Amino acid sequence: MRHVSNLPYAIKEEEDVRIPMPDGIQLSARVWRPTSSDNDPVPAVLEYIPYRKRDLTSVRDSLHHPYIAGHGYACVRVDLRGTGDSEGVLKDEYLEQEQADAEAVLAWLAEQPWCDGGTGMMGISWGAFAALQVAARQPPSLRAIVIASFTDDRHADDMHYMGGAMLSDNLAEAGTMFAYATCPPDPAVVGDRWREMWHERLENTGPWVLPWLRHQRRDDYWRHASVSEDYQAVQCPVLASSGWADGYSNAVTRLLGHLDVPRKGLIGPWSHKFPHLGEPGPAIGYLQEVVRWWDHWLKGVDNGVMDGPMLHTWMQDSMPPSTAYEERPGRWVAEPTWPSPHIRPARYPLTRHRIGTPGEADGEGGDAAAGDGTTGGGTVGAGTVGAGAAMTVRSPLSVGQFAGKWASYNAPPDLPYDQREEDGGSLVFETEPLTERLEILGSPTVELDLAADRPVAMVAARLSDVSPEGAATRVTYGLLNITRRESTENPEPLEPGTRCRATVQLNGVAQAFPPGHRVRLSLSTSYWPLAWPPPEPAMLSVYEGTSTLTLPVRPTEEPDEVVANPFEEPEGTPPLKVTRLTAAEGRWEVKRDMVGYRAELEIVKDQGLVHFDEIGLDVGRRAYERYTSVADDFTSATGESTWTMRFRRADWDVRVVTCTRLSCDERDFFVDATLDGYEGERRVFSRTWNETVPRDLL
Repeated sequence: MRHVSNLPYAIKEEEDVRIPMPDGIQLSARVWRPTSSDNDPVPAVLEYIPYRKRDLTSVRDSLHHPYIAGHGYACVRVDLRGTGDSEGVLKDEYLEQEQADAEAVLAWLAEQPWCDGGTGMMGISWGAFAALQVAARQPPSLRAIVIASFTDDRHADDMHYMGGAMLSDNLAEAGTMFAYATCPPDPAVVGDRWREMWHERLENTGPWVLPWLRHQRRDDYWRHASVSEDYQAVQCPVLASSGWADGYSNAVTRLLGHLDVPRKGLIGPWSHKFPHLGEPGPAIGYLQEVVRWWDHWLKGVDNGVMDGPMLHTWMQDSMPPSTAYEERPGRWVAEPTWPSPHIRPARYPLTRHRIGTPGEADGEGGDAAAGDGTTGGGTVGAGTVGAGAAMTVRSPLSVGQFAGKWASYNAPPDLPYDQREEDGGSLVFETEPLTERLEILGSPTVELDLAADRPVAMVAARLSDVSPEGAATRVTYGLLNITRRESTENPEPLEPGTRCRATVQLNGVAQAFPPGHRVRLSLSTSYWPLAWPPPEPAMLSVYEGTSTLTLPVRPTEEPDEVVANPFEEPEGTPPLKVTRLTAAEGRWEVKRDMVGYRAELEIVKDQGLVHFDEIGLDVGRRAYERYTSVADDFTSATGESTWTMRFRRADWDVRVVTCTRLSCDERDFFVDATLDGYEGERRVFSRTWNETVPRDLL
């Protein structure tokens, strides 16, 4: 990244500005703005998140907020109620209070003498969620938003219930927020009230996994703040981005297709990162694009920002399987609109071990019953029921140990590894070696004619790029809890042995398959620990000929409608100075005990101890996750998320330690959690939870 100090506007920074809420609570804000705004007001841009502006996000904030301010904007970074140095308690995500507070913040900003009355919102992840959700409430000052790594559907396309199957990130991210919401404010900012504010948080915050687990269906809890419920509520321009390695690869194209406002989309090869910090690379000059967006929509500059294609995306070239990439080879392609006129869905029939040709799916030739069954180490066989032959699979619980993380952060390496071991317990279909390059852009779908022998069953569908040497790189995947095949609001148990149809939608992707490679589709009935397993193993029968794979094919002869590199080099302002005191540690280890048949995935993300030079504060963050199971006992699945957060000065040393453990039997989930607060080595707060939540066809 190129660090830029010479900007069009000299800026000033105000470290702690108090913004009053209607109920008397005060939120803490950091403000960067042009010095000239004292006399010449400018638009204000808000980032509104719960991740501690004074320390935990301060280095990242220092890269882009002063940069945008230096181009003529008041950039305002606000800690949510109950986080950082703001007052109050944060009990859950995206509540009505949070959004009402955001509207109050925007109204306050618009009234400041240094603001011209116009505002925008920006952010990644929670900050992007907040911006999109607040945009749907149409506050009068909000003119445009810029969002990265977000969703418009909180139930189906977030870290909770993918395809109605519960993700392990439902636990992991709950553990993250349990820790962040119970950290103390900084005495250097709030003074002697810090201990009172901290204990208010400790006493009123519970394990975040509990409300998420108590709403296993799509109900009003999830409909609230899901913009997909009413896209027309968003009435301001939207610049939306994400990455193919992120868990949020789908929402950009959904917004492009459903919104009726000026909009642009950008999808790179990135994990859960801002595009100017994008990993895997290439990163891009995202902040330059953001400034152009604000210049047009907040200042009225006629800069052509809406010219050109609606969507830019990175078409990824084939790569060997790896848990991390520094760069993803490929090229930028562009689509004039979305849905794109360039994309042509191709429907392929699934027969024994074979992905047929599109013509066969429509009855135009080919023998849908030809070929021999090819399967791996799962329980797989063949039989005849009705008009088509059935292929069956009952996967071992070990399928999924090389799945990587639902949303990659690229640290520690967390992308899926070689899928050949996973395929050993799966039902596998693949094409003949390709004779020419195949490119796809969009969301593949698998339509299955199936039956299960249990009332609750799931299917995981994985699409892989198989090299001539046999290595299998997962390209995309999708999950379906089959009890939710008709409705996530009103699921119904399966009738064992009865055929039904179910569609599995895979995550969106842009991927090229070179000549000589094969496209492989793998189906499994477990995908642990990425997804929580059903109550018991299920045998799935998939009927050939009437089951299909549909790929969103982008013909290679179609024009790319984009120059080779449409973006500038990444740039930002110089980062805040910090001094590392202890080394960081990152681990992702799969372990197997061949005596007790215990399998374990252990994840360590330890940021080490870092000294923030400007404020004289030492900060440490350590996250530990462990997922275990025994043999094929689906009720042995257990997940654990433990966080330690530390804040230290010469006269102040505080720690928060949270632990959330999730286990199950065939009927219930069990949540066992602890929260401990320490001053020095003295434990000053401790609480334990032991809760039971019934399984709801999950």
